[in-house]
Amino acid sequence: MTTELRVLRPEEWDQWYGRLELAFGGVPESPEERALWSELTEHERSIGAWEDGECVGTAGAFSFRVSVPGGSFVPAAGVTMVSVAATHRRRGVLTSMMRRQLDDVRALGEPLAVLTASEPEIYGRFGYGVATYQLSMDVDTVRGGIIAPPGTDDVRLRFAPVEESAGACEAVYRSRLGSRPGMFARTPGWERLALLDPPADREGASAAQCVLAERDGDVVGYVRFHNKPEWDASGPNGSILLRDVEALDPAAYAALWRFLFGIDLTSRIRVRNRPVDDPLLHLVTDVRRCGVRVRDSLHVRLVDVGAALVARTYRTPVDVVFEVEDPFCPWNEGRWRLSGDAKGASCERGSGPADLALDVRDLGAAFLGGVTLSSLAAAGRVRELRGGALAEASTAFASDAAPWLPHGF
Repeated sequence: MTTELRVLRPEEWDQWYGRLELAFGGVPESPEERALWSELTEHERSIGAWEDGECVGTAGAFSFRVSVPGGSFVPAAGVTMVSVAATHRRRGVLTSMMRRQLDDVRALGEPLAVLTASEPEIYGRFGYGVATYQLSMDVDTVRGGIIAPPGTDDVRLRFAPVEESAGACEAVYRSRLGSRPGMFARTPGWERLALLDPPADREGASAAQCVLAERDGDVVGYVRFHNKPEWDASGPNGSILLRDVEALDPAAYAALWRFLFGIDLTSRIRVRNRPVDDPLLHLVTDVRRCGVRVRDSLHVRLVDVGAALVARTYRTPVDVVFEVEDPFCPWNEGRWRLSGDAKGASCERGSGPADLALDVRDLGAAFLGGVTLSSLAAAGRVRELRGGALAEASTAFASDAAPWLPHGF
């Protein structure tokens, strides 16, 4: 049978999204979640694979702008909602959708495509590299505490209704956007993602709660969380499930964490997505009690190598020629000479000897500055062809703050 690949029609969304849900286990999302994703879906950027009127594959993209080293925001296709029906695996459906999608991204002039992966090994063959990681923690608040910096006691904390405080929280988030690579400048509608609170996702915990941090009447931070009461033979043993926390200065950040550590009848905080260099690691009295774990987060694909490398700045001066392998997007293959510093960069086709050789996947992994070219070279994924080029490029690509994706998509 012939499989047809085409742009999603609005009237097909329910079947298309239903097939996505089926591929991820068949448990329908709440009406609230479905309504939001239906509203956010960019139909012209979504494709489906169809066979005899039945949807057997899905893939979409959101039009994002992602922060990069130097503070700029670069257009990026946020690849999402990718699935293939279990009945149609190993027939080339995923490859055909990835091919179509990257061709479309290139035609739109977006230098980057980004995604989060349900299974990270899937997307390397399409040129995606793991560029950011996220920190998870199970923090023991009974045997640990917070070392509060000066000014923490001057921060006023108060509970606020989640919906009513959303605007103030979003203002804090926007002010933090340039502080790390990998963050998205949210367009209208995306702020509602942080407010979704279906009971099925709470794991028996309370509805979302919000506490604002204020100084001189201005909101300088916030935390949103769930409280999960639990009791055992020894008494109360509840958990705090952190949703998100942001603050404009160290004192406000410490005040919010000190509040979480001190909530009555609880003994742990479950943290699922924080930057790998989160200041909490330096605020706690005993990091061993934090159960720190790290996993992959944002995968980056350079759709246009030259435009992508020009879009960011570099920590130190760099002048290197990359030999790039990219069989899936052959327009990127060959030599590229990058010259740049903290003020800007140029990247043109190079004709001289190459200094470093690598796959486009690994260039994507290093792009946001959190994965070093030196560490990739130590794993055999970058080859140094000119002595000193690796150290030069690795130092230049690095970001002072670890890149981080605050939320999924």
